[in-house]
Amino acid sequence: MHWTESARPEDTHTELENRLWGAANQLWANAALKPSEFSPVVLGLIFLRFADIRFALVHEELQPKGGKPSRRKITPESYHAKGVMYLPEEARFQTLLALPEGSNLGQAVNDAMRAIEKENPGLEDVLPKTYHILENRTLAELLKVMASIPMDKKGEREPRGQDLFGLIYEYFLGKFAMSEGQKGGEFYTPTSIVRLLVEILEPYEGRIYDPACGSGGMFVQSARFVENHHRNPTEEISIFGQERVTETSRLARLNLAVHGLGGDVRQGNTYYEDLHESVGRFDFVLANPPFNVSKVDKDRLTEDPRYPLGLPRTDNANYLWIQHFHSSLNENGRAGFVMANSAADARASEQEIRQKLIESGDVDVMVSIGSNFFYTVTLPCTLWFFDKGKTGTAREDTVLFLDARHVFRQLDRAHRDFTDAQIEFLSNVVRLYRGEELEFGNGSEEKWKEVFGETTEYLDVPGLCKAATRADIEAQGWSLNPGRYVGVAKGEELSDEDFKEQLEALNEELEVLNAEARELEERITENVAEILETA
Repeated sequence: MHWTESARPEDTHTELENRLWGAANQLWANAALKPSEFSPVVLGLIFLRFADIRFALVHEELQPKGGKPSRRKITPESYHAKGVMYLPEEARFQTLLALPEGSNLGQAVNDAMRAIEKENPGLEDVLPKTYHILENRTLAELLKVMASIPMDKKGEREPRGQDLFGLIYEYFLGKFAMSEGQKGGEFYTPTSIVRLLVEILEPYEGRIYDPACGSGGMFVQSARFVENHHRNPTEEISIFGQERVTETSRLARLNLAVHGLGGDVRQGNTYYEDLHESVGRFDFVLANPPFNVSKVDKDRLTEDPRYPLGLPRTDNANYLWIQHFHSSLNENGRAGFVMANSAADARASEQEIRQKLIESGDVDVMVSIGSNFFYTVTLPCTLWFFDKGKTGTAREDTVLFLDARHVFRQLDRAHRDFTDAQIEFLSNVVRLYRGEELEFGNGSEEKWKEVFGETTEYLDVPGLCKAATRADIEAQGWSLNPGRYVGVAKGEELSDEDFKEQLEALNEELEVLNAEARELEERITENVAEILETA
């Protein structure tokens, strides 16, 4: 099924986001800094402005009314009780803006960040303190840019201050990821991919875990999902994350703070450190791990309980991540994660692990995503979903394969995303398969009726979706590649884009096979050397 759209400027960016980025970008151009140096200071100022606005609203609320003296002493805890951070005088936005010309503004902002951390222990060692690298004039202009973000004095729902700042923060994260190239892509998963993962996973309540959490986008979208279904995310979900890169783990904690969320995000190498003792612990796992990582020391993992199905013999970490996600779920848990296409068809020891996963009945949905959704790679990818709670249901013996490669909005020549309606449509296919109520609040109803008519029960649609049995999958060599099952819609032919994607996928698989061949060659060489030594 083909459903493509071209983006209009108003589709993807608000006027405020554009204006803020344009101003910050102009200052960046004059600052002679790398994106990795400039991004933390700008994101930190967005956070500071957000914290300042929330503090100001509560500060006004706590003051005595009618000029009467208050019998109650106002303390930092008074603000914490209202769900906001306490800002000492030197850390308030107006104080910084009012500093006299010639002041060391960089030092003042660094001191402000330290003061906020001191008064709010949950932010310890999170906030950036590198403002001294900016010239006074540049930093003063940046403060003015952030001061132009409107204050939400009434706390109204559309948009709430928190929503507004969260959207601005996410927008800047994405723009910096594009600017930073490969490094930026390590911490940022495009929002539309995350939203599709969350809509299919449906994390209404429980413990959510991301062992490769980057800047925390999975948590933010999970909270937004809960909120969109008229529940309070701070009451319904608990957040647990792990991130290898120290600076990125700070970004994640800052991201949570900007969205008014709490969570337990820890810094550590997930391959070797299970800091949350994850086995069997979580209701939901959401992740976008690094693809096709080599040189993981598997000798350190031989007794690790996260890998009960066995360690892959190939020098590739994909099936370490896949097993970790699966083993982290409790008896009714669900997982949704991004994975390289090659993992769905990988052979040898990886196929053996995949077969065990399929035979367990826990593989629920597989979604093919087209190329150009990520900022750092053009390759397509696959979304995997596990559901340990489907045993005993009508879906126990089936896996839903969904081909979304031809569903996208073209942002520019090199980038794509999903519209709200497209995310809703694809999620509704899964809801129909699960026997759940469909949702049509984002404009997908017309397309839905065009494809599915008035049906209230799931049906296979060539070129879009297929519910395959375990016997069907076994006949395909235990492949989880949606393209093997969904087929093509009647009258459709292989396009140039299809050919390009197939060629890229085959090339990726060839790279994996070459790595396996090199590893096998090294093992044979070592064995021959040992035989000759003992002969």
